[in-house]
Amino acid sequence: MGDKKSADKAPAPLGAEVLDRLFVTVQGRKGADPETSYTAKLYSRGTAKIAQKVGEEAVEAILEAVRGDKAALAAESADLLYHLLVLWADLGLDPAEVWTKLAQREGTSGIDEKKSRKA
Repeated sequence: MGDKKSADKAPAPLGAEVLDRLFVTVQGRKGADPETSYTAKLYSRGTAKIAQKVGEEAVEAILEAVRGDKAALAAESADLLYHLLVLWADLGLDPAEVWTKLAQREGTSGIDEKKSRKA
């Protein structure tokens, strides 16, 4: 049996909620010491560097998908989502705005949604 402390603490539920929890953590790293926090280090390098990291992680995820390595794709996808959350936080974009956009598109075909966008 585990110690009482770990037995009292239920594990956080798995699912999309983890992104909201991670976003809170990422926001909390703004202004932290770049020597002790990778997230703070990203912020200190600026938006362009953060965006570059998002692109790099996207490419790495694509490569793992093409290789068919699900475990590696899961790991690279986690890296991609983390860096995307850092980018959103850097620009002041709340994930709820993205979730709202996704909810608005639910039930709409991708083809119709693309046609509705303005050029």
